[in-house]
Amino acid sequence: MRVAVTGGAGFIGSHLCDFFVRQGHDVVCIDNFITGSPDNVAHLDGHERFTLIRHNVTEYIDVAGPLDWVLNFASPASPRDYLELPIQTLKVGALGTHRTLGLAKAKAAKFLLASTSEVYGDPLVHPQREDYWGNVNPVGPRGVYDEAKRFAEAITMAYHRYHGVDTRIVRIFNTFGPRMRANDGRAIPAFVGQALAGAPLEVFGDGSQTRSFQYIDDLVEGIHRLMGVAVNDPVNIGSPHEMTLLELAKRIVRITGSPSEIAFGPLPEDDPKVRQPDITRARTLLGWEPRVDTDEGLRLTIDWFRKRGQA
Repeated sequence: MRVAVTGGAGFIGSHLCDFFVRQGHDVVCIDNFITGSPDNVAHLDGHERFTLIRHNVTEYIDVAGPLDWVLNFASPASPRDYLELPIQTLKVGALGTHRTLGLAKAKAAKFLLASTSEVYGDPLVHPQREDYWGNVNPVGPRGVYDEAKRFAEAITMAYHRYHGVDTRIVRIFNTFGPRMRANDGRAIPAFVGQALAGAPLEVFGDGSQTRSFQYIDDLVEGIHRLMGVAVNDPVNIGSPHEMTLLELAKRIVRITGSPSEIAFGPLPEDDPKVRQPDITRARTLLGWEPRVDTDEGLRLTIDWFRKRGQA
């Protein structure tokens, strides 16, 4: 097959590029490097099955030749990124999704939208099922990302219903692993960097807010399985094992062997209090659930940061 991955030089996108190349597929990676990095795909440079196109997907996308799949992962995806890039985040969620759907339609390709657990907002239902409509503040600082992804889901379903495009929507819950940016503002790279530097780990609020963390290899496997089944409704892909951010910080201190202490900072506006997927749909339709133990995934991630001196 020939697969296009927008945002292919990002954290998740680059792992997908690796996976599809290993599977023997031709991969077209499209990225403008606003938050992605050429370093993430540098090892694929010159590979006969890999092509890198530097392009902003909010503009017309021209890819020569056939495509079988179009996977849209183009977007800032961390709170720090979308708070610093609010207009770009909204544009890539709306215009970028429109452009990539147009590419899939023109090529008669399957389309996958990388959506997010953030469509659930600060949820009033726990754990979150795909039929929950969410509790989102559309005018708060996080609304630029939440509403961009909610719009992206809406236009994806519109293209499926009106144009007959064979679409998939994956709602991705917190994912971690190698190639995360040390300064992207997310909990795991922030805590790992602080622990390796021997600095205090800054936990927002009292640390009682919960998240569910999955390792990148599990997410990639879930996405691959989703592309292989006929399901157009959204599917949660994430770990059902919930933990507090305080517990996460303590685990990272333990695994790194760091002398760091825990410090507490102000809670960001509209920060979700809980986050845990109901993965019944993924288990039933895809035969998928996460396999990598959280501590093992953290060790692999910490080793990656250590090797790069990103403390």
